Amino acid sequence: MPFKALGLAPAILQAVQEAGYTEPTPIQVAAIPPILAGQDLIGIAQTGTGKTAAFTLPILTRLAAQTPPRRRTRVLVIAPTRELVVQIDENIRIYAKHLRLRIATVFGGVGENPQKTALNEGADIVIATPGRLLDLMGRRFGDFSGLEFLVLDEADRMLDMGFLPDIRNIVRSLPRHRQTLMFSATFSKEIETLTHQFQQSPKVVQIGRRSNPATTVTQLVYEVPHDLKQNLLVHLLGDPGMNMVLVFTRTKHGADRVARKLEQQGITTGTLHSNRSQNQRLRALKDFKSGSVRVLVATDIAARGIDVDGISHVVNYDFPKHAEDYVHRIGRTGRAHAVGEALSFAAPDDQAALRSLERFIGRGLVRKRAEGFDYHARPAPRPAGEFSDRGNSRFAQPASRGSGQRHPQSHAPAHRSRDDRSASHDRRSFPSRPHASAHASQPQRTDGHRAAHRSDDSRSQSSDARQPMGQGASSSGRDNRGPRNFWRRGRN
Repeated sequence: MPFKALGLAPAILQAVQEAGYTEPTPIQVAAIPPILAGQDLIGIAQTGTGKTAAFTLPILTRLAAQTPPRRRTRVLVIAPTRELVVQIDENIRIYAKHLRLRIATVFGGVGENPQKTALNEGADIVIATPGRLLDLMGRRFGDFSGLEFLVLDEADRMLDMGFLPDIRNIVRSLPRHRQTLMFSATFSKEIETLTHQFQQSPKVVQIGRRSNPATTVTQLVYEVPHDLKQNLLVHLLGDPGMNMVLVFTRTKHGADRVARKLEQQGITTGTLHSNRSQNQRLRALKDFKSGSVRVLVATDIAARGIDVDGISHVVNYDFPKHAEDYVHRIGRTGRAHAVGEALSFAAPDDQAALRSLERFIGRGLVRKRAEGFDYHARPAPRPAGEFSDRGNSRFAQPASRGSGQRHPQSHAPAHRSRDDRSASHDRRSFPSRPHASAHASQPQRTDGHRAAHRSDDSRSQSSDARQPMGQGASSSGRDNRGPRNFWRRGRN
């Protein structure tokens, strides 16, 4: 079926043709007609199948047929991370190039003055992360009284405990009569029950099974002890076919450490995690896309919606705790019907998570041993001043001089990203490591202190962000991590 058969406006068809697209994907064929008809919709499809265009094209078509109101926002798109906001903005500008529309982005990590100006001038389309948007709305920037379309991209993450209170507060400020669209690659039945708070009789469009990874991705598991993961990664990267590799770790400390080791081996490497500035994150993505770096080491902030063409391999250096994260991670390769490989390192204490993942996706994963790799090699000694992130990283510190022991530090750092908090809360460590028990005995800092520095990215993947509303959170503006206003101001 050609795009012209879907009822899109001529200006939109022209932009689509100029972008090089000839036929719509299955999710676009299924979603565009009901959106044009004004229905609320839930769209579920694998990563890399064109979900952004599935909601953008019909919305732009309807905007093109209207006389725009003055100084009022008509479309609001909410996404969990800054990188996804930037990507959606780029796509919308491509498709809207022949329309006279004002488009603005709102997210943290950058100056807010241009965002205030754009909201006050009534940008037609606003793409935002929830934290910064809620902050500016609370200070009366922007007019959403004429809003016609609300889109939640990566909707399952938008409705988990990390974002649900913010989403509820934002929606309360929007007109009740609007069209609400939700899209994601994974969508549990528990999360789907929450959608009725925001939608009216939504049509559900589902392409394939909800939990299925992309079918063009070859999935392999390498069972390897924690201490040999770095050696195995370097060994695998000896294959020149691994020419554009995205490596996932659980924590920002782990990402930095892996990147340093790869650089020491002469492998050009970048890092992407929530402790990097916005400019550093954009630079890392740009270098990766251009081929300036061969490997990008990232935490799960990159697993949601980062669209980089040509990724040959995804490596789960740290096995994901949650099956949904696995689906989104490996979806960075094999996009748009391209082929790719997903390699997962599974340590002995990852076996329960591995079995849970196999039940989730409905298939077993092939175990493989790397040819020519010494699984009995002694790991390289850890340099002085470097500590493992397998234990509770909040209380880990370098070994004291002259002692071979690690000691808990008396005060946790005040500023810590979500990546470290969630990983240190969840992760088990081997009983053979003497510092693990010392970590466990340390008092925890209160969640109220940690919440002061949370960003949109950080709240999206906190360790308690996996349960739907009603299991530890409330809709009163306070959740189980402390007062919301304490950390919201000035953050994402």
